Amino acid sequence: MPMSYELFIGLRYTRAKRRNHFISFISMTSMVGIALGVAALIVVLSVMNGFQHELRSRILGVASHLQISGVNNELADWPRVTELIGSNPEIQGSAPYIMAQGMLSFGQAVQGAVVRGVLPDKEDRVAEIGAHIKAGDFNALRPGEFGIVLGVDLARMLGAAIGDKVVVMAPQGQFTPTGVMPRLKQFRVVGIFQVGMYEYDAALALIHLDDAAKLYRMGDKVSGLRLKLTDLYRAPEVSSALSRQLNAYGNYYVTDWTEQHANFFRAVQMEKHVMFVILTLIVAVAAFNIVSTLVMAVTDKRADIAILRTLGASQRSIMRIFIVQGALIGVIGTLLGVVGGVLIAVNIETIVPFIEHLFGVQFLAKDIYYISDLPSELQWGDVAVITTVSLVLSLLATLYPSRRAANTHPAEALRYE
Repeated sequence: MPMSYELFIGLRYTRAKRRNHFISFISMTSMVGIALGVAALIVVLSVMNGFQHELRSRILGVASHLQISGVNNELADWPRVTELIGSNPEIQGSAPYIMAQGMLSFGQAVQGAVVRGVLPDKEDRVAEIGAHIKAGDFNALRPGEFGIVLGVDLARMLGAAIGDKVVVMAPQGQFTPTGVMPRLKQFRVVGIFQVGMYEYDAALALIHLDDAAKLYRMGDKVSGLRLKLTDLYRAPEVSSALSRQLNAYGNYYVTDWTEQHANFFRAVQMEKHVMFVILTLIVAVAAFNIVSTLVMAVTDKRADIAILRTLGASQRSIMRIFIVQGALIGVIGTLLGVVGGVLIAVNIETIVPFIEHLFGVQFLAKDIYYISDLPSELQWGDVAVITTVSLVLSLLATLYPSRRAANTHPAEALRYE
């Protein structure tokens, strides 16, 4: 295909050795700056996506997509409610639960925890606790045997292991001739789980539903029903539909995971947007260097511009020549940044442990952060947006110098040549 002379001259100016080496240095700096900015954007947004996905999967691996409870967080007729919602095709599984606070003690150690009473065969339908068992057996929770499954950090703080007996104290007391005494029950540790989220690993204990009912004197009542949906992103719509359906039979409260853990996901999403804006400034600064490069290039090529004008080149053609020259810097910098950013984002789970091992540091301490590993999830939609923003900024940076070149007067430029 024939190449227009504007493109030909613009590419020639870009490839040619410059008399002024400072212009070449500024061009290289602009290209590297754009590449670093684009790569940083891709890596940071991929890490934010990874945090969001990891946070969601770990929370919903222990929590539930939907919860149904009654007045005072008690549900007396849960088998009837299970039957009412059973025809909903969006619901993949349901399980009753009893949730209460408790104090666990073993030896000299005492720790507060959330005690959840579950039915192991039904709990596997709504959560993934069984898949995260590190020691023992989740199905060893049997009614009347008073077994308990502890989070790995809770077990470590108590100093308890499989087979040890821990004492669970319920906050509700019982009246005796000597006064109010707390209710105590000894449980045998039958399992230890680790979901990788400190909030649950350090503060959650699971016991059988019947044992929880006896300890907390719930009788035939439960705290509510936990539901798992076929599509977790439709939780708000399903929650609204179930609320309308169940309110025809009594007072029921339906909540979904987007309400229960909204702060986590809003914080991550807000941080993602803020980081995008901040890191885009890096690309903007690098694009501003293109302005400096082209202004100096226009000054350096004033005689060439004047000759082209006298040969019949229009102002628009002169603009195109320098737009090509500046846009090429942006395109090369953007492509380098995209390649580098994608390679780092894809391999960040290998790169970060290597750096931690090399320097003997840990970026995300497990006892401080919910997620102790640096996850990454590359989304090509983000890459496309970043590439577009970078190219647009680079193109905008070429307009002023190109316009200035087009306004060069041939007679003035050639006066002292």
